[in-house]
Amino acid sequence: MVEQFTITAFSENSIGLLNRITIIFTRRQVNIESLTVSESAIKGIHKFTIVVNVTEDLVVKVTNQIEKLVEVLRAFYHRAEDIIFQEVALYKVATNDLLNSTKVETIVRKNGARILEITPEYTVIELAGHESETSELFNELNKVAKVRQFTRSGRIAITRSNAELLSEYLDKRGISKN
Repeated sequence: MVEQFTITAFSENSIGLLNRITIIFTRRQVNIESLTVSESAIKGIHKFTIVVNVTEDLVVKVTNQIEKLVEVLRAFYHRAEDIIFQEVALYKVATNDLLNSTKVETIVRKNGARILEITPEYTVIELAGHESETSELFNELNKVAKVRQFTRSGRIAITRSNAELLSEYLDKRGISKN
């Protein structure tokens, strides 16, 4: 059965690694829904957060292939209930739409969004949440004000367990995290 999984891979910061990781998905004809790369809590280690819709069997194979890459220290896959995750979305609307009616402001407040910037021409609104929440705000805003631009970040996630899985892995092997 196809499910949504979040794969996290920890690696050194290496040129070309992103390309080698994406080739693993391409060869298996797996579409990446979201991809985010950032520093991790451990100095010098980067974290790839990749969202895919596949079977558990396929996510296991892909995760194992990622882990075989030389620069990758460890890779894990998670179901939604195993992680806490968010995305950030930005919306640009005409400032006149904000000033000429209270509807935009009401929608922003109702959804827990915030206004980042107001200029005479445009207003930028930000919302952090799940994809369904950011899409809902887009749809609501578009009904009362033409959304001129919209962008959503990739997923960022942390595990629900007490420690970062990579930290536990490094501790077991006696590797320093400093």
